[in-house]
Amino acid sequence: QVQLVESGGGLVQAGGSLRLSCAASGSIFNSYVMKWFRQAPGKQRELVASLTIGGNTNYTDSVKGRFAISRDNAKSTVYLQMNTLKPEDTAVYYCNAERRLGLRTLTYWGQGTQVTVSS
Repeated sequence: QVQLVESGGGLVQAGGSLRLSCAASGSIFNSYVMKWFRQAPGKQRELVASLTIGGNTNYTDSVKGRFAISRDNAKSTVYLQMNTLKPEDTAVYYCNAERRLGLRTLTYWGQGTQVTVSS
């Protein structure tokens, strides 16, 4: 069982920055792909950024050049650095860990952290 605990959300003005953290229980980064999702009110949850075991990153188009996903293996923590924030970035942000074992997919979620960007 993997536990994920997010922190770092809050209220920020447009153009500002926040760094989200996701602390994982144990050393999982050599087995799990780490992702950040977000869900705005009335909208579906969307994938924002992903970080593979090998260190490759991918971002949804709307955050490219503004957000950066990274990890600290020693701290078992994944980060999402968010710069030049926009009101449309307002959402609950969720950390996700995913691993495939044969035909099975193991997926774990954090509890979410609220990010609110004021205009």
